[in-house]
Amino acid sequence: MPEILTPESPGYDQVRRPVNPAFQDVRPRLVVRCESVADVVGALAHATATGLRLVPRGGGHCFAGRSSTDGILLDLSRLDGITVDGGIATIGAGARLAQVYAALHGHGVTLPAGCGPTVGIAGLTLGGGIGLLGRRYGLTCDRLIGAQVVLADGSVVECDQDRHPDLFWALRGAGGGQFGVVTELRFATVPEPLTTRISACWPDADVAELVSAWQAWAPDAPGDLTVNLTLVAEPGAPVVATLFGAATLAEDVTRQLLRDFTDRQADLRGGLPFHRLKQTFLDPEPAPAHRIRSEFFARALSDDTLAALLDEVGSAPTRRQLTFTAMGGAYNHVPEDATAFAHRGERFLLEHLGAPADRWIDRSWAITHPDGSGRVYPNFPDPALDDWPAAYHAGNYQRLTAVKQTYDPHRFFDFPQAV
Repeated sequence: MPEILTPESPGYDQVRRPVNPAFQDVRPRLVVRCESVADVVGALAHATATGLRLVPRGGGHCFAGRSSTDGILLDLSRLDGITVDGGIATIGAGARLAQVYAALHGHGVTLPAGCGPTVGIAGLTLGGGIGLLGRRYGLTCDRLIGAQVVLADGSVVECDQDRHPDLFWALRGAGGGQFGVVTELRFATVPEPLTTRISACWPDADVAELVSAWQAWAPDAPGDLTVNLTLVAEPGAPVVATLFGAATLAEDVTRQLLRDFTDRQADLRGGLPFHRLKQTFLDPEPAPAHRIRSEFFARALSDDTLAALLDEVGSAPTRRQLTFTAMGGAYNHVPEDATAFAHRGERFLLEHLGAPADRWIDRSWAITHPDGSGRVYPNFPDPALDDWPAAYHAGNYQRLTAVKQTYDPHRFFDFPQAV
């Protein structure tokens, strides 16, 4: 039987709060802490009978608050089993990335997945999954070979290339919570590599020159190398540039490749198994409330756009952050219609992150948008988008609507910008 929490229950507040404090005041009528697939089926039946809205939660990191509700919060965190057999990892939808990396390490394997230790494997996979091994091995969803899903009518289906293939296709990149409650995922793992950790902090860099060099170099670097660039502006301080990345190459080879980007000194640490690398990037501080807008880019920012972007971020009354994430490599080796994730020709992703009320986020996004591809990462949902079907799904949207009609015709799983 599941543990059911109401607003009067001990521990209710701790369990119902998502990671982003911007949504910490959303109070569900019930929190159902599922111990089994049968618990998920029962919760869906109760929601149908009562008319209460139900949302599943794996990690609770959604930037748009989609894993919070005033109805029934379906907490999957206890469905976190992880087994590995013959290179195939079967992972419960409630598992978090720190658990996943540690468990897979014990079998000498891993997955190309994200960085946050408390990010849920299910939500990450369902929206694509960008990470430090992605330019070599692709998205997290590119390694998905099967899933167990509880549909709105309470039926439990196994889907893969042969069983419910359209549903399986849709689960690879359309975004979480669209078609049913995913309770288990099966992945083809990759050998856990030794890696070189890359980091740098440059408070005195010529930021325009640095960004120009990065966007010309990072997306075309070998797939064994991922280097992301972040600019941080604090009130009354110059913009600080930081590097964050990894290579599945030796330290000396990595350093030589970095020289094609910059002569500035970076901190390299070689010989780290991938799960150890992830641990070195952990941030123990809780994140403040934040909002994000983002867009993919298939070409570099123009000089004028870059100058306007940096001018806007430089006068910061609150903390502001721009992050350039390198795409290319294996991300772009998959046809756009092979999975629901349609963004297979992009060079980089640019994120604009700040306090929820900071209108700079919208101004900054608008400055760069004319140079963008119009595509948006489904795991970074953006309520302000004018044409969200094209932004998230591009040419895959029509097929996704057909899958929705087949598997959730009454739109039990619904939210703003749902398929």
